[in-house]
Amino acid sequence: MKQRRSETASGERPEVASGSARVPEEMRLNRYLSAAGVCSRREADRIIGEGRVRVNGIPASLGMVIREEDRVFVDGKSVQPAKREIFLAVNKPSGVVVTTDKSRGDQTLEELVHYPERVFAVGRLDKESEGLILMTNNGEASNLIQKARGRHEKEYVVTVDRPIDMEFLKKMGAGVYLEELDRTTRPCKIRRLDQKSFDIILTEGLNRQIRRMCLTLGYRVQKLRRIRVMNIVLGSLKEGSYRELTPEELQKLKKELGMLP
Repeated sequence: MKQRRSETASGERPEVASGSARVPEEMRLNRYLSAAGVCSRREADRIIGEGRVRVNGIPASLGMVIREEDRVFVDGKSVQPAKREIFLAVNKPSGVVVTTDKSRGDQTLEELVHYPERVFAVGRLDKESEGLILMTNNGEASNLIQKARGRHEKEYVVTVDRPIDMEFLKKMGAGVYLEELDRTTRPCKIRRLDQKSFDIILTEGLNRQIRRMCLTLGYRVQKLRRIRVMNIVLGSLKEGSYRELTPEELQKLKKELGMLP
């Protein structure tokens, strides 16, 4: 597998979609770390709680407000808000984990991409799953993509362990009650591709949602591949490779997120 490879779907170097990131004079620490491309706001709260963040030499606390003159360090390294926006589309292989926790010895998405500037994953894709995941240093866009109320589409191709029938498709499409989460999934679009495979479009991102839905109905997922996030498609991007979003893709993405008129 080739790693750290940047390409377009056609194999050519893309035009970079970037822009200057405007940083307010004051912001909460988790937002600051997100703006610096360290991690998402949720992950920032976790590492702050673990004592890995210091501000002006003092251990940081949740909800802390950062000003322009403050100096912020994560794991002893100085961080600053990013000067330009970065948006990457990555084809994650199975076995790579989407986390900043390296204690278990798995290869992380950050290690796979090895991008020269700080970027973090938008949402998650579990270890066994593969396909499209976005990375960015834009915390606002990341949060908007992940918010369930946005009902942003994510599309997957899934293979299960036995033949699927119309009853399975009907139940999946209507929503499945997940006992361990005590909630019913939203209705979704689903279509059969072949005897054991189907295409499914979700508008929410519960933990291991498709695997849980299938297991509830008596099926086990053998392969799960994400092929689209909103208007960004995986296409022919090679496994283990990444590309930067084109200006056209980024503009459409931001419009769908309500970040542009």
